[in-house]
Amino acid sequence: MKKVAIVGCGAYMDSGYGCPGEWRCLKAAAMGDHVFEDNSQVTAFIRCECPGRTTLPNLGMAMKLSETKPDVIHLSTCLVNAKPECPYIKAQDLAAMLESKTGIKVILGTHDYH
Repeated sequence: MKKVAIVGCGAYMDSGYGCPGEWRCLKAAAMGDHVFEDNSQVTAFIRCECPGRTTLPNLGMAMKLSETKPDVIHLSTCLVNAKPECPYIKAQDLAAMLESKTGIKVILGTHDYH
């Protein structure tokens, strides 16, 4: 089973913009739906908090505490498709930074549930 870490948008989760912060991403991973090729085990769920400076250290801490390195990192659908867009960093730039620093592939999106 593939191990995944998910990075979600903390502002969306806190503001109620249609993202409850967990069940859609977790369901898609568990069921192997949408962008997940197979059933996956979520080993970390990280909140990107404005302005995003702590995302990489928090991901590193989650991997250390869980003693598990994910096979792939997903940026949540709410983070990737945020409207209005994040004023601090574009999803593609965050993905590139995470890939560069961790060496782990980053996938944009988690689900297409409405």
